[in-house]
Amino acid sequence: MTFASLVLAAAETEEKHNPLLPEPFEIFWSVVALAIIFGAFFYFILPKLLGVLDQRAELIEGGITKAEKAQAEAAAALEEYTAQLTDARAEAARIREDARSEATQILGESREKATKEADRIAAGAQKALEAERQQTIVALRSEVGALATELASRIVGESLADDARQQRVIDAFLGDLEDTVKKSSSTSKAEA
Repeated sequence: MTFASLVLAAAETEEKHNPLLPEPFEIFWSVVALAIIFGAFFYFILPKLLGVLDQRAELIEGGITKAEKAQAEAAAALEEYTAQLTDARAEAARIREDARSEATQILGESREKATKEADRIAAGAQKALEAERQQTIVALRSEVGALATELASRIVGESLADDARQQRVIDAFLGDLEDTVKKSSSTSKAEA
């Protein structure tokens, strides 16, 4: 049994009106009004509400998709940055190594040039020393020759003004002098 039939049955049995139970026509019209409100709600409001909720869900899903896409792009950019950083570090290490090898090469070349320059200067000094020695020997020969000729003239008692004779005396004296110098230098080397 339904509630409406119970209410009708109660109304017939009692003539007296119960204030807790509404009249049947009030119940009927209340049910009709409620049905119209529910119908209008389901027909007009609920579809718009569902549309707004669907739109909101799509926006959220789109935002999630965009966030995932942005996150993937950020991860790719980070990976690319890391790769570039690794490449840059490798390039810097290679440049440092090239600079070190180049510095070593330049240092070696500089040492070689310095050694060559020192050898050249030493050779030049040796040549200059040899030239000075030869010049000194020539000067000494002429001086010693003149002194030897004068000394020999005094010892012999005759003039040795003849150039050929003078040259022979000078050469003989210098030869004896060189032999004496060589013997004394070889004796001092043997003692050392």
